[in-house]
Amino acid sequence: MASKSGAAKREYSMETPSVKPKSKPEPLHRSARANDDGGFDRLIYERVRLGIMSALATNEELTFNELKALFDVSDGNLGAHARKLEEAGYIVCTKSFEARRPKSRYRITHVGRKALLRYLEHIEAVIKATRRN
Repeated sequence: MASKSGAAKREYSMETPSVKPKSKPEPLHRSARANDDGGFDRLIYERVRLGIMSALATNEELTFNELKALFDVSDGNLGAHARKLEEAGYIVCTKSFEARRPKSRYRITHVGRKALLRYLEHIEAVIKATRRN
């Protein structure tokens, strides 16, 4: 039945919506990371992630504390950025213990190196195009 304002009566369900259990996120595929513009990878674009990728491209491996010192970020911030890169398959983390203390070592993967080079080529092309104008 319509009210005086002419709005239709709404029906509400008392059923509880089904909730799917949380699962581990799937690694992103290239199409989800990069735009169709030929290599601009938004995952790498962020300052700390670009720094991690660049540092690992020029070093065989770096520890969590070495990366933390390079970028002056909190443990949680660095961990979150590293985890995103790990989920994308750009870096790998090896965890061990030294003198009963955890030690995380990071290395760039072949896929990560290719993604970084693709990103840098895109940025270089943008710079060249900007200088021409």
